[in-house]
Amino acid sequence: QVDRSEVIKSNLNPVFAKIFTVDYYFEEVQKLRFEVYDSHGHSSVGTHDDDFLGGMECTVGQIVAQKRVTKPLFLKYGKFAGKSTITVISEEISGNNGYVELAFRAKKLDDKDLFSKSDPFLEIYRIDDDRSEQLVYRTEVVKNNLSPIWEPFKVSLNSLCSCEEKRKLRCVVWDYDSRGKHDFIGEFFTTFEEMQKAMGENKVQWDCMNPKYKIKKRNYKNSGVVVLLDLKIHRVYSFLDYIMGGCQIHFTVAIDFTASNGDPRNSCSLHYIHPYQPNEYLKALVAVGEICQDYDSDKKFSALGFGARIPPKYEVSHDFAINFNPDNDECEGIQGVVESYQSCLPKIQLYGPTNVAPIISKVARVAADEERTKEASQYFILLILTDGVVTDMADTREAIVRASYLPMSIIIVGVGNADFTDMQILDGDDGVLRSPKGEPVLRDIVQFVPFREFKNASPTALAKCVLAEVPKQVVEYYSYKAFPPR
Repeated sequence: QVDRSEVIKSNLNPVFAKIFTVDYYFEEVQKLRFEVYDSHGHSSVGTHDDDFLGGMECTVGQIVAQKRVTKPLFLKYGKFAGKSTITVISEEISGNNGYVELAFRAKKLDDKDLFSKSDPFLEIYRIDDDRSEQLVYRTEVVKNNLSPIWEPFKVSLNSLCSCEEKRKLRCVVWDYDSRGKHDFIGEFFTTFEEMQKAMGENKVQWDCMNPKYKIKKRNYKNSGVVVLLDLKIHRVYSFLDYIMGGCQIHFTVAIDFTASNGDPRNSCSLHYIHPYQPNEYLKALVAVGEICQDYDSDKKFSALGFGARIPPKYEVSHDFAINFNPDNDECEGIQGVVESYQSCLPKIQLYGPTNVAPIISKVARVAADEERTKEASQYFILLILTDGVVTDMADTREAIVRASYLPMSIIIVGVGNADFTDMQILDGDDGVLRSPKGEPVLRDIVQFVPFREFKNASPTALAKCVLAEVPKQVVEYYSYKAFPPR
């Protein structure tokens, strides 16, 4: 049990005020269960006296992808709890959603130096809930000047005020001393809410006060004035902003049917269908697909094959639909992909070579059509499952460089025990991937993982590893294009 809501008395349509905070990870299936009870209020909530009114299970991914999930409540043993439903609404509370640019100057500061003017600098502190102070920013020193103009600077809203506009900020002006004993000129308190009045043509100013002088000097007004000349807010969108804005993730799987996999009828083959144990192709497909399916409202997945001779003419194809429907390569859910894979194996002849560029280019064409809509509504993930060395390496590098400009990510899972050195080149982690002509990728969109490293781990570990980069890749693409969430 993570948490529980308040009790709402005598109400069959309660709206609970309690907010549950959950850490969100795109690359994991995070299952939640909600249970509703009728409290008898004799002792603490949730005791055996309370009546169970029904429960519901779903994933965090489903809730954030739909923003609002309504599901029927079930009693024990899968029976409906009458017509009862539960609605769960989600919103993102991550604070890291932007930064602010500030430009300060000061006027008529107190002179602290005997033979020259003060050398002022400004510090901004955030005051935390426990009253402690956290330094947010320190400006440069402006030498010999009682009316300095400091360079504009940027700080994240998270560090400035923990994304709370009313949080108190303490701003201090010092006269710089090379020995480190800076002289205090004055201070003032403000909030980010107050600072925002400086947007546009307006300016906000504060009296810079020295509390000691205020007590001692009867006519003391201030030790100078600090002016906020300009404030610009830059919104930074997160992966969840796009998902909750309706961006769908379209999932395509491409399966290697080259002869090096071995005859599927032979139990040593990587494509052998064991009655009780899924092969590595199926394990990788299900692990990654189960996560992606929460973000695709129609739950239809494109499933392609390459490197086989296919009916009716038995010519080699490097991008065929494994359901043998060239007009519609989509299967119903992950289960539909698994069934199409199993039924296609006996009908094809494993052949070669291992060319993956045609499939990357095929998905890229669909992604390019999506890009022309100029809105963040569909992002494409291509999962390539292969057992060996890519034979069209130059074309593949070219295709990846082209795809890096599109709403698309590529995951390659190496199945079996081949030498996957080439694959490490495609995954730009060791250096920037370039086309044969030397053009670099715009962004790193390829993640390569050899399945053998996860042989003894749970399927979730594989999915976690290959999908962890995707949220960053999605945000990089839309930020580069400057497409806001819908």
